[in-house]
Amino acid sequence: MKLSTKGEYAARAVLDLSLNYGQRPVKIHEIAERQDIPQKYLETLLLTLQRVGVVRSKRGAQGGYYLARPPEAITLGEVIRAMDGPLAPIGCVSVTAHEFCPREASCGLKLIWRQARDAVADILDNTTFADVCQREREIREK
Repeated sequence: MKLSTKGEYAARAVLDLSLNYGQRPVKIHEIAERQDIPQKYLETLLLTLQRVGVVRSKRGAQGGYYLARPPEAITLGEVIRAMDGPLAPIGCVSVTAHEFCPREASCGLKLIWRQARDAVADILDNTTFADVCQREREIREK
């Protein structure tokens, strides 16, 4: 799995919204400025995140984006999959987008690819944006 710019920027946008959770909706230009994300690109990412139920938007002068669920209910894995697809390093070990391989039954590498997939998925699926917020606040305090 290689994290794309889409995945990285989407994670940063959700982190920004998580850090501001429970406050007013956040304007796109504010997220873009704080997270160094081009605003037009961010608009596209937020629309995707809205489609998968991670964020919501509110129109109007007091509008902007906000999380659809609390930060502790959104995982890094969910956001990365929404942007980049499966976490598997190779299609034959993907849970969500399995690709047939004629060597599957006898491939000595398949176990390693599966272990790599499982390790990455375990970390990303068990890390919530509440966890990331806590880490960021601890880093800022130092």
